[in-house]
Amino acid sequence: MGMEMQTVFCPELPSLSSIRGFRSLFLSCPGCIKRHMKYRSFGSSNFWMKNKVVKEVPLRAFDDKSLIAGYPIDREDGEERSGEVFNHTICSCCRAGDVDRAMALISQMEALGSHPNLLSYTHLIEALGSVGRTSEAEAIFQEIVFYGFKPRVKIYNVLLRVFLKKGLLGVSIKILEVMGNLGIHRNQETYEALVDYYVSAGRLEDTWKIINEMRSERFQLSSFVYSKVIGLYRDNGMWKKAVGIVEELREMGMSLDKQICNSIIDTFGKYGELEEALEIFEKMQQQGIRPDITTWNSLIRWHCKAGDLSKALELFTEMQEQGLYPDPKIFITIISRLGEQGKWDVIKKNFEAMKYRGHTKSSAIYLVLVDIYGQYGRFQDAEECVCALKAEGVQVSASLFCILANAYAQQSVSYIQVSWRVTDRILCQVKGKKNQDKTRHEQYDKGFCEQTLKVLQLMEAEGIEPNIIMLNVLINAFGVAGRHMEALSVYDHIKASGISPDVVTYSTLMKAYIRAKKFDEVPAIYKEMEYAGCTPDRKAREMLEVALMVLEQRPYKY
Repeated sequence: MGMEMQTVFCPELPSLSSIRGFRSLFLSCPGCIKRHMKYRSFGSSNFWMKNKVVKEVPLRAFDDKSLIAGYPIDREDGEERSGEVFNHTICSCCRAGDVDRAMALISQMEALGSHPNLLSYTHLIEALGSVGRTSEAEAIFQEIVFYGFKPRVKIYNVLLRVFLKKGLLGVSIKILEVMGNLGIHRNQETYEALVDYYVSAGRLEDTWKIINEMRSERFQLSSFVYSKVIGLYRDNGMWKKAVGIVEELREMGMSLDKQICNSIIDTFGKYGELEEALEIFEKMQQQGIRPDITTWNSLIRWHCKAGDLSKALELFTEMQEQGLYPDPKIFITIISRLGEQGKWDVIKKNFEAMKYRGHTKSSAIYLVLVDIYGQYGRFQDAEECVCALKAEGVQVSASLFCILANAYAQQSVSYIQVSWRVTDRILCQVKGKKNQDKTRHEQYDKGFCEQTLKVLQLMEAEGIEPNIIMLNVLINAFGVAGRHMEALSVYDHIKASGISPDVVTYSTLMKAYIRAKKFDEVPAIYKEMEYAGCTPDRKAREMLEVALMVLEQRPYKY
C-alpha cells in the first residue's frame, strides 16, 4: 500500500510527470478509495473560491481549434487566465486529441495554485485512455480522489472502458467492486462496456451472464447489445441464428438501426453471403440509414477475402465520395491483395484520388503502409516510419502503432505468398535452390519480426502502454517468423502484466505452434483457452482438429 497511501494522503501530491510506473490503486485494495473519501483535504467549493483567479476573461463561442490557438500555454501579455477559461481549453484540447497540451495546461493551473474541475478531469481520462496512456489515466483518477471530488458513475465508466480497452479485465472487476462498495450503481453504459469487451474477447458465458443481469435489473436491451449478440453468434459459427435475431427484433417492433445492420452485414460477409450483405446495405440506405466507416470496412474486407477486388475498390471509392476517411486496417487488406497481383499502379492511382479529396494526413499513413509492402520499401525501418508520420503532422496513438505493427507482421506473409506463387515453383526445380530459398524466407521473416518488435519499443518510448491488440500482433509476428518460444514469452508477459488473454491471443498462439510443428502443445493451449472463460471460435476449433489429426497419424512410441 506504500505508493497508494502516499499518493492519496501525502501533503503534496506528486506531479503527473513523476507518477509513471506507479502501482495501480485498483490492483491493491478495492475498498481503499471508499476510505479515502472520508479524508477530504479540501472542500471543493471553498477550495475553488479561494484559488479562483479574480480577473475574468469573457468566453466566446470558439470551436476547439480556435480555442486552443487563442489561449496558448505561455501568455506574452502577462495576464492570468480564469479557471473557467483553463477548463474550457483543457476540454477542447482533449476533444481535439492534443493530450500533451491538456496535461501542460493542468501543470500550469497547479503552478498557479488551482486545479481543473471534474468535467476537465473526465475528458482528460478519456483522452489518455484513447491513446493508450492507461497509467496516466489512473493517476488522474487518483488526483481527483485526492482533491476531494466524489466521482460519479460516469467517470467510473470512462475508467472502466480505458482498462477494458487495454485488456485489463482483473483491474476492471476491481473498479466494479469499488463502485459497489461506494454504493454507486451500474447504469446502461456500464453494462454495455462489459458486453462489448466480453464479446470481443470471445467470452460467451460472461456475455450471457451480463445480459441476464441487465434483464434482472430491468435495463432495456438496446440495439447495441443486440448487435453484439449477433456478432457473438457469428464468431461461434452460428450465423443463421445470428440472422434469426433480426426476425425476432422485427416481431418485437424494434426498428433495425445502423449497429444491427452493420452486424448483419459483417455476418453475411464472413460466411461468403456477399449478395445478401449488399442487399442489407441497399435496404439500410433506402430507409435513410447512412452507412458509417464500420459498414464500409465490412463490405470492403469481405469482398477482398472473396477475391472480388474490383468490387472492393468500387466500394473504397464510393466510401470516399461520401466524405469518409478510409480505415488504415482495411487499406492493409487492399494492399495485400493488389500487391500479390503486382498492381502497384492501382495503389498509386488510389493515392492520387485520396490526395485530390483532401485526405492529407490519412494519405501519410497509407503511404507508409504502401512503402512497407512495396518492392523497394523506403520504410524498412520502423523508426523511419514513425518519424515520417510525425513530420506529416500525424499524432501517434496506440491504434496507429498497432496498425504499423500489423503491417510489418503481415508483410512477411504477403512476401512468402507472392514469392512462392511466382518464383519458387521454378527455383524448386533446380537442385539445391529450395533450401536456399527457404533460408531467404527465414531471414526475411526475421527482419520484419524485429521491426514489429521495434514498433512496440517506439510505442513504449512515447509513453503509450501496449494493449492486448498490440501484444496479439507481436505473438503473430513471432509465429510467422517460426519463433514459437518468443511467441510464448509474449503470452506469459500478457498474463504477468494483468492483461486477460482473449480468444485472438489463444488462437494466434495455437497458430504459432502449428507453424513450428509443435502439434502436441496445441490441445493444451485450447484447454487453457476454455479454462480462462474464452469460447473457442471457428478458427481455433479448426486448428485443434488439424493438430489432433496430425497426432493421430504419428506412429505410437513405446
